[in-house]
Amino acid sequence: MGKQATEMLKGILEGIVLAVLSGRPAYGYEITAWLREQGFTDIAEGTVYALLLRIEQRGLVDVEKVPSEKGPPRKVYSLNAQGREVLEEFWRTWSFLSERLEQLREGGGQSCSSSRR
Repeated sequence: MGKQATEMLKGILEGIVLAVLSGRPAYGYEITAWLREQGFTDIAEGTVYALLLRIEQRGLVDVEKVPSEKGPPRKVYSLNAQGREVLEEFWRTWSFLSERLEQLREGGGQSCSSSRR
């Protein structure tokens, strides 16, 4: 993934993680592994854990500590009502932006000259 794609991904990673958690509860490594399976190979595990901490602090997820066979208990994250609201807003914003970008790509920005009058 190039630098531009990496920067764009940083801006939407929270929405992606919330969407993953809307399907089922998961712990940090599971989320990272899923992202890598989907082709997001440049995402560092630490990036996902830092994001999970931020969304936990904002009250968007519920956390349950589950015993682990190896080492300390795992924190399993599940999306709560507030997180679902934030995810819905993310999808509304995504739809708005993707529609506008598609219009721009198809029209090449030709309508910009009419707004300069």
